[in-house]
Amino acid sequence: MKKTEDKSPKWAFSAISPLRLLKEAREAQYYSYSPYSHFPVGAALLLGNNEVIKGCNVENASYGMALCAERNVIAQMVALGKKDPQAIAIVGKIGTPCYPCGACLQVMWEFNPDMILVFEKENNKAETMLLRNLLPYPFSREGMKDE
Repeated sequence: MKKTEDKSPKWAFSAISPLRLLKEAREAQYYSYSPYSHFPVGAALLLGNNEVIKGCNVENASYGMALCAERNVIAQMVALGKKDPQAIAIVGKIGTPCYPCGACLQVMWEFNPDMILVFEKENNKAETMLLRNLLPYPFSREGMKDE
């Protein structure tokens, strides 16, 4: 079994605190289009230059066409020509961590395997985790190379 790293990574790289990033994600959640699940999700992506990009989930009557907040915000980053994602805050139900699905973890991995994920806990507290700890065995390009 692969050894995991510290589940509470150090947050010394940005002037924007984990709680502030959660606040930005909560603002993005307001715009969620979730008439089927009734589970609005917001995400705020922190770039290396301290810029924050926001996204939310967008559902569809054809459930497979739904877009999670995490993939939405990563797609926005790419569409804006931005890069260097350092952290992402994800919010759902107040006071309950909203962990990403496997597809979102894989998409985030593509852009920074060392990304810090920020989740909301009870009493307005933040929980931080390394992406590597939530996706220890990602799909990688290494397996796609011709032998």
